[in-house]
Amino acid sequence: MGRSDVAILIPALNEAATIETVVSGARLHGDVIVIDDGSTDDTAARARAAGAHVVANPGPNGYDSANNAGFVEAERLGYPLAVTMDADGEHDPAYVQSFRRALLEDGVKLAIGRRPRPQRFAEALLAYYFRRRFGINDPLCGMKGYRIELFRENGAFDHVGSIGTELMFNSVRRGHRYREIEVSGRKRRDTPRFGRSFKANCRIGLALVRLMLLERKGRFN
Repeated sequence: MGRSDVAILIPALNEAATIETVVSGARLHGDVIVIDDGSTDDTAARARAAGAHVVANPGPNGYDSANNAGFVEAERLGYPLAVTMDADGEHDPAYVQSFRRALLEDGVKLAIGRRPRPQRFAEALLAYYFRRRFGINDPLCGMKGYRIELFRENGAFDHVGSIGTELMFNSVRRGHRYREIEVSGRKRRDTPRFGRSFKANCRIGLALVRLMLLERKGRFN
């Protein structure tokens, strides 16, 4: 089996319990790059054992930093497409094929996952802003697909701590077409890596403020 044209980027912090299953499923649909964000368990070893290419991101430095490292590696290795997904098993890897088709056949450079419902109050608030501004319904869905040229154009996956929304935000602001793809999600059973409800809502609210300030200043990054 030859190399895929899709790099599946999976940031991971202490996800030893799920990473092997996630990587094994994802490898059926593309080449997997796991970004180990300073795990203290054997996440990296289990990811390699399951067939992933592992990038060490000394940290923990957070979701945006890990994805930055993943995009840098995907570009270095020459992948034209990248799909991000979570390490906790929330996303069904089979959806990668839908993202790939959208990027290759539908004439879009960006594909955005859409879950049945937001998980937190602040997610609903951020979604309201994106829906009114761009028609995007679920900006915080961790499963998104990109042509790698969008990463080059933006200069990074993230500059401001946008919780995975800056590259999407700036790409749409630049006029690139997108497609939304319905995805189902499974809520994790243990403590979310993103934080408990109050802390997570605060982080999402801060990300929204940062994006609104960027837009007001007329800046893309």
